[in-house]
Amino acid sequence: MVTNAGERLMTNAPDRGPLPDLLVDPLVRAALAEDLGRGGDITTDSLVPADRTVQAAVVARREGVVAGAGVAALTFRLLDARVTCRGRIDDGTVVCPGETILLIDGPARAVLSAERVALNFLGHLSGIATETARMVAAVRGTRARIACTRKTTPGLRALEKYAVRVAGGINHRLGLDDAVLIKDNHIAVMGGITAAITAARAAIGHMTRLQVEIDSLDQLDEALAAAPDAILFDNMTPEVLAEGVRRVAGRAITEASGSITLDSVAAVAASGVDVISVGWLTHSAPNLDLGLDMLPLA
Repeated sequence: MVTNAGERLMTNAPDRGPLPDLLVDPLVRAALAEDLGRGGDITTDSLVPADRTVQAAVVARREGVVAGAGVAALTFRLLDARVTCRGRIDDGTVVCPGETILLIDGPARAVLSAERVALNFLGHLSGIATETARMVAAVRGTRARIACTRKTTPGLRALEKYAVRVAGGINHRLGLDDAVLIKDNHIAVMGGITAAITAARAAIGHMTRLQVEIDSLDQLDEALAAAPDAILFDNMTPEVLAEGVRRVAGRAITEASGSITLDSVAAVAASGVDVISVGWLTHSAPNLDLGLDMLPLA
């Protein structure tokens, strides 16, 4: 796959392993319960004998980066423990059209009833991974790292942020409780950047990082004087970002955010920022087109 920047899509994310079933299981159960409703899959149950078994394959319809193969496999197993799933493509791997991601064997009713939920998870997470990998490829050769934000689907944050990681991106805050990010509304309520940072520093522990958002370079000197760990430049041009990075001069981590696309990300990265955060990776990435194909029984 070739990105708009002419780079081949690839991933080189560190292998941190899949999310544990303990975290994923409740999300999959809730999705299955939503789909099965009060009466189960009345279409499949009325058509397919209870003792019928099938072999099937989850196949990519277009090229992309896989994320969530284990989630899809868990979806089938939760409906019937007799279903077996064998992975053919690992998370974080580029898949080509026609390639098999999962091979599935087991009771036909469970396979058919779990199909849509499994593909919903796998297609959504793989779509996020695919777009993340494109952004990562577009900034290759710069110091910038691509990060997602808290603009996630309610309930699916752990999965969506996992999909970003397996494609070579990094996570910003996982939630409100793991770092301080002082934004424009916090500054407005507190009456200024200095007051906001001072109050936060007095309240947080020594291991907690603090970042402040600025929307113009007029705020930069005041922010730097209060010694934040990171500065977020919001909705600034590459030229303004470059000046901001120059003035920071390594005294804080620099981050750019706001309306950054695949077409503009290389120019943003060229400014010298350390991190580029992109909300649409998790809230608007298109699904990777996948399908479940029945295979002839051996």
